Amino acid sequence: MSDYNARVNDAFEFKRLDITELDMVPSGPRNFHILKNGRSFHAELIATNFVTKQFTIRINGSDYQVNLEDQYDQLVKQLGLEMNIQHKVKDIKAPMPGLILEIQVAKGQEVKRGDAILILEAMKMENIIKSSGDGVVKKIVVEKGQAVEKGGVLVVFE
Repeated sequence: MSDYNARVNDAFEFKRLDITELDMVPSGPRNFHILKNGRSFHAELIATNFVTKQFTIRINGSDYQVNLEDQYDQLVKQLGLEMNIQHKVKDIKAPMPGLILEIQVAKGQEVKRGDAILILEAMKMENIIKSSGDGVVKKIVVEKGQAVEKGGVLVVFE
């Protein structure tokens, strides 16, 4: 199944978006040329978070925050099994090897699920690493400009 639900900038929703309907050609490592309904679009993938299925895409010069729901996310929602439980997070680990570009939290800061923690550059792409739960920053293990390995601890929570 290639159907996705997409929410753009928390304002627009697209149901059953079939990405195979797009006439899309890569024009660079993060760039694409898209034809849809006779219109031409230039798209650039700015940031990705594959865990939360959130992406920042620049289309014809404008940035859009896109949240995708695949068939499993849709089924969970349809069955009313969504988890709205607040859970505390113990630490944030690097999902891939990369370079720390920016740290967006400080020791002692309270964070909620989905808050940006840091920006990790990997394969020439900026990835916003977000908190997977609620917590208070106990220790920031990395520094700006530091290279990290996949699975390495980035931030520890109380």
